[in-house]
Amino acid sequence: MIKLSAIEKYFANKAMKTYVLRNISLEVKQGEFVSVMGPSGSGKTTLLNIVGMLDAPSNGEYYFLDEPVHKMNEKKLTELHKTYIGFVFQSYHLIDELTVYENLEIPLLYQKVSGNDRKGRVAEILDRFNIVAKKDLFPNQLSGGQQQLVAIARAVIAQPKLILADEPTGNLHSEQGTEIMELLKELNRQGTTIIQVTHSETNAAYGNRIVRLKDGWIEKE
Repeated sequence: MIKLSAIEKYFANKAMKTYVLRNISLEVKQGEFVSVMGPSGSGKTTLLNIVGMLDAPSNGEYYFLDEPVHKMNEKKLTELHKTYIGFVFQSYHLIDELTVYENLEIPLLYQKVSGNDRKGRVAEILDRFNIVAKKDLFPNQLSGGQQQLVAIARAVIAQPKLILADEPTGNLHSEQGTEIMELLKELNRQGTTIIQVTHSETNAAYGNRIVRLKDGWIEKE
């Protein structure tokens, strides 16, 4: 599903290049659950953003479903991202001016899902995440943990082939965190490929493989 070959990311000024990722070669098969670990500053989130097509590498090749992402224009990248990828950010990225219901509806609008189908899928996901009572609230009326639940629900609602999760339980208490990890594991059992960035060895153990980064390099698997 994903093949990265000699991926590098750096920021250049006149005097030098500052590397964030160095010579990253990695394959992720469809249906895998991969955990990416490493200390702060090791390049984990940058790697996730490149896989999620939110950032472009400085060098190297990236193939997604055998298509060359590194050669694509912005329009094609956006289309791929909308169709196949659900992203869970550490900082939620909910739209402040929209209610919980409207935030959940956005990915379905992008996918041009019909009005009746949208209503049904939003109702189903509200129920699944136990947030029916929150549907008319705005993000600033929710706790951090509740915002994260909505963010994860929004990633799941579009039924993506790939979910990218950056510290998905970072702002949840332990019981909620376990629920989210169990949900991700269940989605994986149903065939969704998942790549998560985590500091938690407990969360990492939900995956079937751990990739460790250090100073921008893959240290070991």
